[in-house]
Amino acid sequence: MEDLSMKRSWQSRDCSHFIKLFRGLTFYERFEQAIILTLIALIMLVTAIATIHLIGAVWHLVVDVGIDPINQTIFQAIFGAIFTVIIALEFKHSLLVVLAQHENVIRVRTIVLIALLAIARKFILLDLHDVTAMELFALSAAVLALGTVYWLVREQDARVARDAREQAHLEDNPAARCEPERSSS
Repeated sequence: MEDLSMKRSWQSRDCSHFIKLFRGLTFYERFEQAIILTLIALIMLVTAIATIHLIGAVWHLVVDVGIDPINQTIFQAIFGAIFTVIIALEFKHSLLVVLAQHENVIRVRTIVLIALLAIARKFILLDLHDVTAMELFALSAAVLALGTVYWLVREQDARVARDAREQAHLEDNPAARCEPERSSS
């Protein structure tokens, strides 16, 4: 009986949170939030299926084939699958942040981070015997470019946050705005 009341309490709390999510939003903002919720559900489904496949592959590797530390392609495939799940989780997390903070867009920094994870996955899956120097150069240039963009965006976000803190300090402390001007004589 107690379990049923706890379940109802959890469900009502969850529903009230869901209702608060849509309260005070315009029709288009509600539409965006509904799309983000749908995308989150789809990503969760894909991530769950990818994780089940990963578990099956590792189980097959351990039980049927046996772990062969010399066979690099098996480890590359397993770690590639692990990175796929990590990328999906990061993408879902970025959508959850947009949903929770009522933002309209996913931040550029998050997109760049996901792209960096995807390229790191590609590097793990590379067979150095089959890759050309030009492909390796192109991937390296992409990592360098994405790393630079990530650093620039992070610096800009830090600057905006610092300016917001300074503005809040000025609003909270009116005396700080009235500093005496220094004469140039």
